[in-house]
Amino acid sequence: MTIIKRLPGLPIERALGVISGRWKAVIIHVLLRGPKRTCELEQQIPSLTQKVLIQQLRALEEHGLVYRKVSADDTRCVDYGLTPLGLSLEPLIVQLQKWGEHHAEALGDTERLLPCEAVVRPVPKTAKK
Repeated sequence: MTIIKRLPGLPIERALGVISGRWKAVIIHVLLRGPKRTCELEQQIPSLTQKVLIQQLRALEEHGLVYRKVSADDTRCVDYGLTPLGLSLEPLIVQLQKWGEHHAEALGDTERLLPCEAVVRPVPKTAKK
């Protein structure tokens, strides 16, 4: 199954096809802060099942937005991070968030807006030695 073959030819539709989906933008948002292990992504996005997380990460990887790095010491440890192409989405993700806020304001629907923290947990603070 090749996802890229199913992308539309129009550039705007292609862009939307690559980042659309319930969790892709949220995953990208989290990875903009740096590479994460699968378990860290699961902790930070608790509403997301492991199965869906892996599906979304694979799709993002196939589109060239995410890289997957298996630890040399332990093949069960896998890190995911954004490629330069994925990192180039940061201004778009910020603008989409602002536009979503603007849209809600224009339609008088701001009471339904949720802060990002409602879906994405903050990074746990590590204990200092």
